Amino acid sequence: MTGKEVRALKDEEIGLELGKLREKLFKLRSQGVTQKVEDVSQHQKVKRDIARLMTERRSRELASQQG
Repeated sequence: MTGKEVRALKDEEIGLELGKLREKLFKLRSQGVTQKVEDVSQHQKVKRDIARLMTERRSRELASQQG
């Protein structure tokens, strides 16, 4: 997910996407313990997407406070 894609999302969609990605991260972690993971970089990619979404959510929150 790119920055442009994140900025195009609505606030509700950001929340939903965050939930999906956090669930995916949990599954990747548990999968890493129980079995071999095919794409080890997937863990890092999901974490970056979560960070992008949280950053955009926070910037919108600050923008709404400033008026």
